[in-house]
Amino acid sequence: MDDAAGEAFDKVAKLLGLGYPGGPEVDRLAKAGNPRAFDFPRGKLGDLDFNFSFSGLKTSVLYFLRKNSVYGVEDVCASVQEAIVDVLVGKTIRAAEETGVRTVSAAGGVSINSRFRERLAAECDRHGYRLLLAPANLCTDNAAMIAALAFHKLSRDVTGDFALDVAPSIGLGVPV
Repeated sequence: MDDAAGEAFDKVAKLLGLGYPGGPEVDRLAKAGNPRAFDFPRGKLGDLDFNFSFSGLKTSVLYFLRKNSVYGVEDVCASVQEAIVDVLVGKTIRAAEETGVRTVSAAGGVSINSRFRERLAAECDRHGYRLLLAPANLCTDNAAMIAALAFHKLSRDVTGDFALDVAPSIGLGVPV
């Protein structure tokens, strides 16, 4: 609906003064933290749709950091990571249940997150779903993957008509 999970990881890392991209650093620090130290929001987790929203999480972390001068960075990272993973895994498993699919897959930059992989694997196992994940070294930012593909296509003079009508609020699967 607004901010993607990867963007939330990156923005929280920036708020904490960590490097970019922030996701890997949050993942690394979270391993030494308590995921229940802080109760950050899990946007849209209880909604019946399959939309995600992480802007509230980012705002919550911002206000938390402004209000609290003493906190464990590892605990903040672990708590933020757990909030994001709760939403991603929860909605993914519910989507599999509702659609009747038996195989679950995840791709993109956030799919490299160790806690996400661990929790998704555990939930898939618990529900009897087959899980397909690319090796971690092949999971990178979606924009980087698109740019890499474009590079290879352009190097072979494979181009397309990029005259598109932009419809930023169109829903997925909705005919134009």
